[in-house]
Amino acid sequence: MKNIVLIGMPGAGKSTVGVVLAKNMGMSFLDSDLVIQEREGKKLHELIEEHGMEGFLEIEGHVNASLNPKTAVIATGGSAVYSEEAMAHLRSIAMICYLKLPYQSIEERLGDLTERGVVLREGETLHELYEERVPLYEKYANITVECENKNIREIVMELSKRLK
Repeated sequence: MKNIVLIGMPGAGKSTVGVVLAKNMGMSFLDSDLVIQEREGKKLHELIEEHGMEGFLEIEGHVNASLNPKTAVIATGGSAVYSEEAMAHLRSIAMICYLKLPYQSIEERLGDLTERGVVLREGETLHELYEERVPLYEKYANITVECENKNIREIVMELSKRLK
């Protein structure tokens, strides 16, 4: 089994599902947001403040394009899909799984967007961001899992079955 990459909107459950899926599959777990924070020595929202949206996306793209674990579940940041280079690399080393949730659910799950390190353009709404990203998630996904009204265990079981 090669690596598994989880993509989707912030709040979709990539990190939470990733930890449980990794345990279930006997793999290690890697959160690319944590790798970025570790390499840069700053929190995501600090990097966005310091480098702006474009600068942050560049850092994120470089980090994701450099990941090369042996057998891991990798939870990416919601904006990972903006880097074609990173996504091409991840697709070459992993199965890409999109954790799909409707907009209403994402909106309900997310608290303070800036504290979370969500990349928004000046004046952009969460709904506009959602509409912009969904086609990118669908473009890169090998597998899409509808997560609405499913608990973590159900999502992990579905992913496990579909990946074997």
